[in-house]
Amino acid sequence: MASRSKRASIQAMKKQVIKKVRPKTFKTEEAANKWAKEQNISKYNLVNMRNEEASTKKIKVVEE
Repeated sequence: MASRSKRASIQAMKKQVIKKVRPKTFKTEEAANKWAKEQNISKYNLVNMRNEEASTKKIKVVEE
């Protein structure tokens, strides 16, 4: 039985998925502004990644 669990863990390690690095996004403009200040970003724009008809926002900070 011990060999099965060891074999399963080795197989799980081989199947690791490498995720693409995504931009940091926020639900509110206040949170985006706070994060930009913490990162010492002085010139930036806030871009809503969802369309204007959507009820929720997905905001990303874009440096100028």
